[in-house]
Amino acid sequence: PAAKLVKMTAMPEMVALFNGSGGIASLLIGWGEIQKSWAESAVLADASEGVERSAMAAPDPVVQDTLASTADQLAHAAVASLSAFSAASIFLAILIGGVTFTGSLIAFGKLSGKIKSQPLLYPGQRIVNVLLLGVLIACGVWIAVDPLATAPVYIAVVLSFVLGVAFVVPIGGGDMPVVISLLNSYSGLAACAAGFAVDNTLLIITGALVGASGLILTRIMCLAMNRSLPNVLFSGFGAAETSGPSGDGEQKEAKILTPDKAFYMLEAAQRVIFVPGYGMAVAQAQHAVKELAQLMEKNGTEVQFVVHPVAGRMPGHMNVLLAEADVPYEKLCELDDVNPTMESVDVAIVLGANDVVNPLAMEPDSPIAGMPIAEVHRAKTVFTLKRSMRSGYAGIDNPLFYLDNNYMVLGDAKATIQALADEFKGEE
Repeated sequence: PAAKLVKMTAMPEMVALFNGSGGIASLLIGWGEIQKSWAESAVLADASEGVERSAMAAPDPVVQDTLASTADQLAHAAVASLSAFSAASIFLAILIGGVTFTGSLIAFGKLSGKIKSQPLLYPGQRIVNVLLLGVLIACGVWIAVDPLATAPVYIAVVLSFVLGVAFVVPIGGGDMPVVISLLNSYSGLAACAAGFAVDNTLLIITGALVGASGLILTRIMCLAMNRSLPNVLFSGFGAAETSGPSGDGEQKEAKILTPDKAFYMLEAAQRVIFVPGYGMAVAQAQHAVKELAQLMEKNGTEVQFVVHPVAGRMPGHMNVLLAEADVPYEKLCELDDVNPTMESVDVAIVLGANDVVNPLAMEPDSPIAGMPIAEVHRAKTVFTLKRSMRSGYAGIDNPLFYLDNNYMVLGDAKATIQALADEFKGEE
């Protein structure tokens, strides 16, 4: 019911909660399994003591020997009630599940605005994380060697929660799509470990599938940003903003355009591209965008949609929105399909996207240097539809706003697109 009722703009937050739910479920399975083994061990130990007392009280030496042998077998079974492999599987379910749970809660907070999206950095952060991981590994070895020890289990539960928080807080909001994908993989790996702990083949297989596919998707997302996974996790990207609108402290003014004036440029355009971003999701403008695209095509304009892999707040965010509006799949293009011919684009319409069209990525010393972008700044004209002139989710200023060929069309994206569509309808 929650998934049915949640707004599309809140779907990334819900996905984060789904990941966290999978993590805590695996942790609880591991916790329950080790509690079960402790209880069985206690029962066997009590039985061993009872049989041993009976052996001591038996008058017949043969009965005494038989009961003593039985007591030894029960005592041995009490100690060996949990194998080292099962104990290690339980530990992994607890560790990965705990990290996934609290890490997903932090990701949820950053995506929903309840926690600041900027990275939280402090001196010695990596050392603290390494020490946490080291203590957790030591607990894992302790549990595997002595499955009946309770202290390492309690320590592992607590520290896994702490490590989950420490793992996500240094990652900026602009990298949340990668984090969501990685946490999704973690939830699968935790489920796989829980499957080994309870000897459930189906849980092992499905957890492994989720874990492997999540890691593949994470790799694809990192390639889309031209960054390595360690760079995403440990660089603190977005901790410091650039100094001015153009990134060099220089103050410039943007050109503001109203929809009625933007219409005349669109009417004469031969080739137009849409670059959707989170602003389109917030405004729920995808249906209006499709209608405008159809009206322009009737006017003889070639229309394409350029979808950046990390646009939005989660993997495939823009693809889902455009599919919801029944935008033909063949109209969707990747960066490599459009960037080489960007100079022939008459108008590029940026729908609330920011970081994925930021020309600072072309500068070697910028925070996003090397990140593949939709190079709309090379188009003949750019319409940037945004509510304000604020920087993107990554906290990086965008000099595109101040280029001579760019016009800011401020306001709600859906209202702006509908106004443009109305202008085309009025011409029919």
